[in-house]
Amino acid sequence: MTQFKSEFLHTLSERGFIHQISDPEALDKKFSTEVVTGYIGYDPTAASLHVGHLMQIMMLHWMQRTGHRPIALMGGGTGMIGDPSFKDEARKLLTIDDIAANIEGIKLKFSNFLEFGDGPQHAVMANNADWLLGLSYVEFLRDVGRHFSVNRMLSFESVKTRLDREQSLSFLEFNYMILQAYDFVELNQRYGCTLQMGGSDQWGNIVNGLDLGHRMLGTQFYALTSPLLTTASGQKMGKTANGAVWLNADALSVYEFWQFWRNTEDDDVEKFLKLFTTLPLDEIARIVGGMATDINEAKKILATEVTALVHGRQAADDAAATAIAVFEAGQIDLSLPTIQIGWSALRGGLGILAATVTAGLAGSNGEARRHIQAGALRVNDDVVTDEKMTLGEANVLAEGVIKLSVGRKRHVLLKPV
Repeated sequence: MTQFKSEFLHTLSERGFIHQISDPEALDKKFSTEVVTGYIGYDPTAASLHVGHLMQIMMLHWMQRTGHRPIALMGGGTGMIGDPSFKDEARKLLTIDDIAANIEGIKLKFSNFLEFGDGPQHAVMANNADWLLGLSYVEFLRDVGRHFSVNRMLSFESVKTRLDREQSLSFLEFNYMILQAYDFVELNQRYGCTLQMGGSDQWGNIVNGLDLGHRMLGTQFYALTSPLLTTASGQKMGKTANGAVWLNADALSVYEFWQFWRNTEDDDVEKFLKLFTTLPLDEIARIVGGMATDINEAKKILATEVTALVHGRQAADDAAATAIAVFEAGQIDLSLPTIQIGWSALRGGLGILAATVTAGLAGSNGEARRHIQAGALRVNDDVVTDEKMTLGEANVLAEGVIKLSVGRKRHVLLKPV
């Protein structure tokens, strides 16, 4: 492990954030001697970021916490194209209204991690629509496009992968890396930004920005990427059978978010404590030291600390209390994820397979049927054995809900309205 002198790079290195740095010694010196401004870009492809973005958000957090200025760049302009990197096909084009709505949703979480304001170390929320949408095409080609070699652009792994599979790469998508590189130049001119960070899959795009900045401005720019994060079993981080693990509570309940981290694989607990919490490393070492006798307690700490960062301490404590009530005390907790259904559906007899799909506990009737065959599906904590079972008014508990469960950790309440 490289021994960095600057607090920021030393912190990132100790906690496992660093994959590549364009000029490690020079960047370390820069962080040691001045306030550095760096950015990470987020294209608004959905109304919420997900767990896959959390590693980069934490990098911005540590940047500010160690005395530097982070920029969270919203891709209001680049989002109209969509990053083609390592995608099998073009992204669905979003309308301007869709992009604006998604940006508003994405912004919600950043104030939990960053302090915004007008001071030299306050975080900045920028939007590349401010400069990209007003560009003159011919002038842009002349002033910026001339610095790019198509031969070199074709050599980037993200492009080669698409072409090697003989999947079409549109001219629109091909321009994405030029626009991202130009963002770096604009951010330097507006805010003195000299560092771009991102995931390892962004290395090619970021290096383009370094080169463009040097050619257009004669300025030294830097790149820093984090490793591709997978779980101990080799799964892509943040993906589950039910889809992405969203950061916004209206896309995924706080309880479900907490439960995702509670279900972390044993071999990932230490790594995730370092990456996704702000607990001191000696405290993490103490927690890890106790895992041999109580791995579940370590997972609860992980779940609560990550949830506290994303949703606030009170929401995290409430989610932990809900889990205790549901798993350890066997109670019905009305803060569990809840789906509304019509009384008319119950009075007519709601099939258990359809109910399980409606609750999001299965993606299809076939999957629900397999849950029953495995003895994993329960109604009000009673195991379901008959796939032809129907739910009716008699199944509604005193609390006014029906509790559906798959295994011990997935629970949804059906609430008739």
